[in-house]
Amino acid sequence: MSVTTTTHLNFRGEARAALDYYRSVFGGHLVAVTYRDAGAVGEEKEADWVMWGQVAGENGFHVMAYDVPSALPFDRGENPFFVSVRGADTEEISALWAGLAEGSTLVRELGPAPWAPLYGMLTDRFGITWVLDVTAPYEG
Repeated sequence: MSVTTTTHLNFRGEARAALDYYRSVFGGHLVAVTYRDAGAVGEEKEADWVMWGQVAGENGFHVMAYDVPSALPFDRGENPFFVSVRGADTEEISALWAGLAEGSTLVRELGPAPWAPLYGMLTDRFGITWVLDVTAPYEG
């Protein structure tokens, strides 16, 4: 079993432009799932914003990004990133979640999501927001 950590960048309406830019600099393959693609449109003007995106390269570069919807607070300098922990094993991710959850503030309980078999988000007692999920292939 193994997990990986990836920097998960937060934007408000600029995630696709940022991912395009990082791909132009580092190379790799870009995947972007919009709120419309995921059937999770809250505000119509945000339907084509990135709900989940990444650039991953053969050279090991990997960054994820999303657009924070207007229904959630966002301050460009206050919460610009998450740490994403991904793995293929549900038991391993669940165990890591249990360890991180102690003393944390739950943002989204660990459970199934439209884009992943298991997904959750919490902010630990040190103020770091962690996203844990079980990987699922997405072809977009």
